[in-house]
Amino acid sequence: MVYSAAQDRYDKMPVRRSGHSGLQLPILSLGLWRGFGSLADYDNSRKTVLTAFDHGIFHFDLANNYGPKPGTAEETFGKIMDQDLRPYRDELIVTTKAGFDMWPGPYGHFDSKKTLVSSLDQSLKRMHLDYVDIFYSHRPDPNTKFEETADALAGIVQSGKALYIGISNYDTKESAQMGKLLNERHVPFVLNQFSYNMLNQEAETTGLLDEMERLDAGLIAYGPLAEGLLSDRYLNGIPDTFPVHRTNKFLFDKGSDKLVEKLNQLNQIAENRGQTLAQMSLAWLLKSAIVTSVILGTSHANHLLDNLKVLDNLELSNDELVAIDGIING
Repeated sequence: MVYSAAQDRYDKMPVRRSGHSGLQLPILSLGLWRGFGSLADYDNSRKTVLTAFDHGIFHFDLANNYGPKPGTAEETFGKIMDQDLRPYRDELIVTTKAGFDMWPGPYGHFDSKKTLVSSLDQSLKRMHLDYVDIFYSHRPDPNTKFEETADALAGIVQSGKALYIGISNYDTKESAQMGKLLNERHVPFVLNQFSYNMLNQEAETTGLLDEMERLDAGLIAYGPLAEGLLSDRYLNGIPDTFPVHRTNKFLFDKGSDKLVEKLNQLNQIAENRGQTLAQMSLAWLLKSAIVTSVILGTSHANHLLDNLKVLDNLELSNDELVAIDGIING
């Protein structure tokens, strides 16, 4: 059956602008990471992506190393592009990144000019695209001068292979440094993609949100549910095998029982709002206008639709915010 996008796809999903740039994103985006690619059922992946688009999610976030086998998430997306989304390319924001381990040898990771240019060329081939809308430096390179990385990103925009540039996993000081270099090169720098959730507030406490505002750019949050901790799955306990992301390991510093206690207290606030813990967690992230979008990591359409119910109640009262803060920092 030939896919035809829902006519009302832009009716419910709010859109935010990154600074004063021309880049606009839905407040919720779809990330194609662990649940897409070589080990995933293609029909399920396709259904999830198309369900997202039908509900106003026109931003699809990828990276060269996404998928159980690196690169296969991009291959899956390329297949969906060819099968269904090609007629809608001008509506879509498609992003990719380079910086983590991808191929053998010294150029298979980090941010040299050769690595970034080669990686983007590979990504474009996998996704069957002429350009991406945003290309990210996936992590800062401790050994390569930021000036070289900035020059490479500027050249990529000039080549037409990316429209905008982002950075990812850059802390406040690194963001200020790279943002300055990109602005000096007149590069359309729009976003820092950073691990940010209700339990991990580094983006707030270190001044990163303020720095992105100063740079007239936005922050896009990944890991909004802390690998599922901020859902109803772990209210009765967290298994020792829980796959905690490196950015959230500190959450277990006082033991998993203490964390479960906090999750249940947060869940009670969510229930009082008529929401799930996951939905309230998404609403909490969107309280700051500097957060341009939040990346959903779900790979199932039913989970996606459940998350989208947050749109029914995005506002948190001051009392709720104070209560949440008290639980997190208690």
